Amino acid sequence: MDKKEANKAAMAVNTTAGTISHVFHVILKVLATLLLIFITTGLLFTCIFAYYVKTNLSDDLDVSLEEMTLNLASTIYYTDENGNNIALASLHGRENRVWVDYENIPKYMEQAAVAIEDKRFYEHKGVDWYRTVAAFGNMFLSMKNDFGGSTITQQLIKNLTKEDDITVQRKILEIFRALKLEKMYNKDQIMEWYLNIIYLGESCNGVGTAAKTYFDKDVWDLDLAECACIIGITNNPSKYDPYISRKNNKERQELILKEMYDQGYITYEEYTQAVNEELVFKRGENEEYTQTINSYYVDTVIEDVINDLMEEKGVSEDVAENLLYNGGLQIYSCLDMKAQNIVDSIYKDPANFPSVKSPSGESLQSAAVILDPYTGEIKALTGGIGEKTGNLIFNRAVDALRPPGSAIKPIAVYGPAIDQGLISPSTLVDDNPNLHLRGTSWYPRNAGGGNAGVITIQQALTNSINTVSAQILDKLTPSVAYDYLKNRLGFVSLVDSDCDYAPLALGQLTNGATVREMAQAYDAFANDGVFTYARTYTHITDSEGNMVLENPAETIVAFKANTAWTITYMLSIAATYGTGSESYFGTMPHAGKTGSSSDYCDRWFVGYTPYYVAAVWTGYDTPARLYVSGNPSAQTWKKIMQPLHEGLEYKAFKTPTLSGPTNIFGELSATPSPSPSEEASESPSESVSGNPSSGTDVSPTPSAPQPSAPVTPSPSAETQSTGSPEPIDEAA
Repeated sequence: MDKKEANKAAMAVNTTAGTISHVFHVILKVLATLLLIFITTGLLFTCIFAYYVKTNLSDDLDVSLEEMTLNLASTIYYTDENGNNIALASLHGRENRVWVDYENIPKYMEQAAVAIEDKRFYEHKGVDWYRTVAAFGNMFLSMKNDFGGSTITQQLIKNLTKEDDITVQRKILEIFRALKLEKMYNKDQIMEWYLNIIYLGESCNGVGTAAKTYFDKDVWDLDLAECACIIGITNNPSKYDPYISRKNNKERQELILKEMYDQGYITYEEYTQAVNEELVFKRGENEEYTQTINSYYVDTVIEDVINDLMEEKGVSEDVAENLLYNGGLQIYSCLDMKAQNIVDSIYKDPANFPSVKSPSGESLQSAAVILDPYTGEIKALTGGIGEKTGNLIFNRAVDALRPPGSAIKPIAVYGPAIDQGLISPSTLVDDNPNLHLRGTSWYPRNAGGGNAGVITIQQALTNSINTVSAQILDKLTPSVAYDYLKNRLGFVSLVDSDCDYAPLALGQLTNGATVREMAQAYDAFANDGVFTYARTYTHITDSEGNMVLENPAETIVAFKANTAWTITYMLSIAATYGTGSESYFGTMPHAGKTGSSSDYCDRWFVGYTPYYVAAVWTGYDTPARLYVSGNPSAQTWKKIMQPLHEGLEYKAFKTPTLSGPTNIFGELSATPSPSPSEEASESPSESVSGNPSSGTDVSPTPSAPQPSAPVTPSPSAETQSTGSPEPIDEAA
C-alpha cells in the first residue's frame, strides 16, 4: 500500500470513528433526554398522586382498636327532673359474637392464617409490595380489576369497613389505611382483631363463634387439624363450609397444613397426624338467657347510634354494632321520663283505642313521637299499641312509611306559599269544581264532593279543602314545594315521583312519610321558622368519659319567622274549630292539622304547643279503611298533650303580621261567607288574645270568629278526580 492509499484508509477510519462518536453522543443525548423526561414525569406523577391522595383518598377510618375493646356493656341514660343521669338500658353483646383475647387464641390458628393468607405478615409493614406490584401488573396485563395481593392487615380493614368494591381508588385507599394501621398497632393486636372479625360461614363472626358452631369447643381447645379446618372456611364460606361440603373443606384444610409445613410452622409428624385426623363436627348449642325487652325509645336510640357510628367512624354495620354492644359506651339520651310514662300509659292499654278490626282481622295500630321544637330532642315515642314483645322489632314511629294525607298541606303548600308571598289568610280563592290548573290536567274533588264557592285561604285550611290546596300548589309549582320538604324540612323518604300535584297537594306520597319525619317538619312552625332535626341522644362517651360522638342540634332556616307565626295562627283556628277540633284541650294554646289518606286508611294529627310538637298516626299495618268515629289520632294527641302540659306555665303563640294579596286566583264574583270585607278586616287582636303587634305572644281563644261550616264527607264517599286518586279529610 502506497502512502496515498494509507492516507485514504486513515481518513476513512477517522471518518468512521467520528461518525460512531457522533452517533454515540446522539444516543447519549437521547437517553439523557429520555431519562430527564422520565424523572420529570415521575416527579410530576408523584406530585399529582400525592395531591390526589390528599384530596380524594383521605383516611376516613376514624376508629381505634382501643375504643373497640369488646365485652364491656354499653349504657343508655336519661336525665331526671333533678338533673341526675339515670340508667335507662344496658346493652350486652349478642350471642353470635364471642370475642377471644389474643392470648387465648391457639398459635396454630394464627400460623394457619399467616401461612395461607399472608406468608410475609411478620416482615411487611401492612402492605406486601411484592404481591401488590404483581397484582397491579396482572391487572394491567389482563385488563381486569381483580387485584388480589391483600395482606391480613388489608383484609382486616376491608372487614371493618365492608368496602369491597373492586376499584383502583379503593385499593389505593386500602393500602394507605394498612400502612397507617401498622404504625398504630403491633402484629399481635392486628391478628387478634383479624381472627375475631373474619366471617366463617353459618353466621359466625370470628374464630370464637366458629369453634362452638363447628366443634362445640372453646377456641383454645382446638387442635391443629381443627384450626386449619376453620381458617380454610374464610376464603369462600359458601364453598368451604364443612356443613355445605366436607370434601371441599378437607381439600382446603390439607392445603393449609402443607403450607404450614413448607413454611416451617409445624413438623412433618404434626403435618401427617393432622392430615390423617378424622374431624368430628358438632354444632354447639347457645346458652339460654333471659332477654330484656327494651322500649321503642331504646330501640330507636340503638338504631340512631349505629347509623351515626357507621357514618362518623367510617366502619361497617357489624363493627358499629360490636362497638355499641360491647364497647362500654355511655349514651346520653333525650328521653323525658314524664312524657314517656304518659305515652306508655295510653299505648300499653288497647282499651284507649277503638276496638275495630280490619277485613283481614288485624287490630288497630298507632304510633306517636313527641319532641322539643327548639332543640329537636325526642322526648318520648312509641311504635305500637299493647305490650312490646321483642327487641328491634317493627317500630311504627320510625319504620312505617304511610301517606300523610292533608297533614302535608301546611308544610308543602300553605307554608311555602305564604313564605313566597303568594297568599295570606284573607286571600280569596274559588272552591270551584270546574277550574283548570296551569301545570296539569289533574284536579281533585273534596271530601264528600261538595264545594264552598268563594272563600278565604283561612277557611280552606280550616276545612281542609283539597281543591284549594291544588290551586295554591299550581301557583307555587311542585318543584318549589318539593324543595321545601326535601332541603328545608328534613324529609328523606321522598322520591322523584313525589314532585307532582297529588303527592304534594294531598299527601299521597309514593312511599309515605314516617311519624318522626312529620313531627320534625312541624317543629319549624313552633320555632319561628327554624327547622331542627329530631335526635334521640345528645352525646356518647367511652367508659372513661372520653368523647366518642357529639350529636348537637342541627338547624335550617326553613321559613321566615312571620311565615311560621302566620301558619300557627291559621292552624290554631283549624285545630280549634276545623277538622282538628278533637285535639282541643283548653289549658294551653295549640295548633295542628289532621290528615287522612285515600279511603281513610291512615289517620293523622300533627300539632304543637309553645312547649312540644307531637305527631300521631293511626291505622292498620296492612292498609284498610278505618270505620271509626272522628279522628282517633286527634283524640290520642289530646290524651297525651293534656296531662303533659299540666303544671306548665301558660304561654301564647306569637302574632303574625297578616299581609299578602287579596286575590291571586282571577276574577271572583261570588260572595263568600263570611263576607270578604269581614275576613279581610279581621285583625289578630280580634281573633286572638294579647298584644296585636307583630311578634308578640298571643293565642286563639274560643271567642274567635268561627269559619264557615266544613265540608263534611259521607262515610261511604269515594275520592274521584280526573287523574290519580287523592286522599280526603274527614271533617270534624
